[in-house]
Amino acid sequence: MDRPTDVASAAAPAVDPYDADRPLRLGCACGRHRSAAEHAADRTDLAAGAADAVTSLRARSEEPDFVARSNAFVEAALVKALFPHDALRRGFIKAVGRRTAQAAIASVLPVASLQAMAQEAGKPGTLEKKNLKIGFIPITCATPLIMAHPLGFYSKQGLEVEVVKTAGWALIRDKMLNKEYDATHFLSPMPLAISLGLGSTATPMRVATIQNTNGQAITLHVKHKDKRDARLWKGFKFAVPFEYSMHNFLLRYYVAEAGLNPDTDIQIRVVPPPEMVANLRAGNIDGFLGPDPFNQRAVFEEVGFIHVLTKELWNGHPCCAFGTSAEFIRTNPNTFAALYRAVLNAAAMAREARNRELIAKVISPQAYLNQPETVVAQVLTGKFADGLGNVQTVPDRADFDPMPWPSMAVWMLTQLQRWGYIKGGVDYKQIAEQVFLLTDAKKHMQSLGITPPAGAYPKFTIMGKVFDPEKAAAYADSFAIRRAA
Repeated sequence: MDRPTDVASAAAPAVDPYDADRPLRLGCACGRHRSAAEHAADRTDLAAGAADAVTSLRARSEEPDFVARSNAFVEAALVKALFPHDALRRGFIKAVGRRTAQAAIASVLPVASLQAMAQEAGKPGTLEKKNLKIGFIPITCATPLIMAHPLGFYSKQGLEVEVVKTAGWALIRDKMLNKEYDATHFLSPMPLAISLGLGSTATPMRVATIQNTNGQAITLHVKHKDKRDARLWKGFKFAVPFEYSMHNFLLRYYVAEAGLNPDTDIQIRVVPPPEMVANLRAGNIDGFLGPDPFNQRAVFEEVGFIHVLTKELWNGHPCCAFGTSAEFIRTNPNTFAALYRAVLNAAAMAREARNRELIAKVISPQAYLNQPETVVAQVLTGKFADGLGNVQTVPDRADFDPMPWPSMAVWMLTQLQRWGYIKGGVDYKQIAEQVFLLTDAKKHMQSLGITPPAGAYPKFTIMGKVFDPEKAAAYADSFAIRRAA
């Protein structure tokens, strides 16, 4: 005689409200599918799409044209670090000649051996350390660091890299301090803060490259579509991903320009990026200045709308950085140079518009961002729904210019000072040049009897106000709204 349980099991519905051993879900675990079977099928399709995209991008990375462009990109990025003003570069080359200029620059850049190392990668004795752990937060800012893994850019340099998805920025900081990670995806102000001992034990950290520029937004709950004027935000609760972040600094700057004091007129709380949309939906916050893809995810979930892209506040602003400790660079210079090259090559590929849709396929799956591909593609291609009924086309919504300009660091220091994180005077340039790595090259040029270029601190415009890094102290003191000393 058949057992009743067997009959019941055979006829059981896909959703059983009387099953005590399973959670009752009217859909799949992720909430985006009608059933677990549909979820599994979609995962299979995503995996296949990602694999195809990896194959296509790897093939493109081997094309002679891309290899040439990539090598030129790496060299141009480094030369630009020394000569941010093109007139200086041209003047230097005209003064000493092309070959002398090439030899001089190649002899002083901290990654001068990169091109030669590409040919030596993986040979015994070349690298001090081959097996590395690199932390990342699952956001589009980490695109170069992430995509370098499946596309084989690390392995081409002879490195065995494990990219480790990490829950939040405090954990990233702690794992770097504890030497659990060899290098990491940082928020660009974090190496400055850690080096200064803000929120942690002072430990020298270095910014090797900026991971991304732009790529953030202020997103508000849909109930606030009638409050597009920031002057109406008094009493609002906002989330940012970390205290020492461009998100915190830009949100504070934005509301202060509207006449609100971010310390008294609004609330700012730290929320890990993957939790921002859920907090918005639950009504715990009114909005957030956060990284993508979570601004676009809020639109996708119909709980938020994009109030303003941060590129509208400061076009080309830095957000995240790729960095490591000064100790790691000192003890593993060849490994660091190989790592640097892998990430720069990935940035070169990420900057090309034709690659963006394929990159979205590669980084969207669960191992990396764990986001709907359509959400990530909207961010990377710059063609997106804004939650206000419009489809916008902003090709540079997110970009991956790797140059760690020291003047970016100086601006961050002015904001740390403005909001009371740093007390007293600040030697802006000394700190900037210690942490934002490539400026050390000027010292090596001097040791070779070569006069380094002057004026290596480009100006920026933030919400219509020009920031001159040569007048940083006056800039920091110029704001009427600031935290009392």
